[in-house]
Amino acid sequence: MQTPAPSTERKRGSGAKTVYELLRNDILDLVLPPGSPIDEVQLAEHFKMSRTPIREALVRLAGEGLIDTLPNRSTMVSNIDFLNLHTFFDALVLMYRVTTKLAAQYHRPADLLEIKARQSEFATAVANQDALAMIAANAALHSAIADAGRNPYFVAVFNRILDDGRRILRLYYQSYGDRLPQQFVDEHEEIIAAIAARDADLADRLARIHAEQIVEQIQRLFARKDRFDISL
Repeated sequence: MQTPAPSTERKRGSGAKTVYELLRNDILDLVLPPGSPIDEVQLAEHFKMSRTPIREALVRLAGEGLIDTLPNRSTMVSNIDFLNLHTFFDALVLMYRVTTKLAAQYHRPADLLEIKARQSEFATAVANQDALAMIAANAALHSAIADAGRNPYFVAVFNRILDDGRRILRLYYQSYGDRLPQQFVDEHEEIIAAIAARDADLADRLARIHAEQIVEQIQRLFARKDRFDISL
């Protein structure tokens, strides 16, 4: 059967954007676990579009390190590099600190409104015990804090780290029955208060404590004897 022509109502590039966003969320939320095969033909059939926008979406995901193309030209969701998690943790703590400190120094009133809006979404997700929503809201909150620091290079690096961290955090909460601590909501409030007060040193210190605590909890997970017995 001939592949139907793209709808005239669909703007150019919107098909690739839709595929990219849906696949990206499924990968980050572990709906598509590491190692899952990605088939262009099946995706084209599923989304009822040609393979061109599918390829565009996959190229974008590959550029973000979320999918890999193997020597036999098959494509799969990229694996999480557990052996080198220490490098991820070092980068995570550093970027938490520097972006939060800069936000305290350079934020504008509109930035605080955005940060508080993302914090409200985070608190709602925790109250509802919705792990996927909480992880996404957490990334959005810290990305908003990074934006307030007005350094686009740090923003780009931190967003990549936050995306990588969404998969790791999903494993963490999934392994413990998705119990979500109110403690993180309270810690965020303290960080936001330090940013609002333009107390850069306090913001740095609170961000470091917050980040290192998350790292320690994740490290305890992977130190457990049953660390590989995780249902995906």
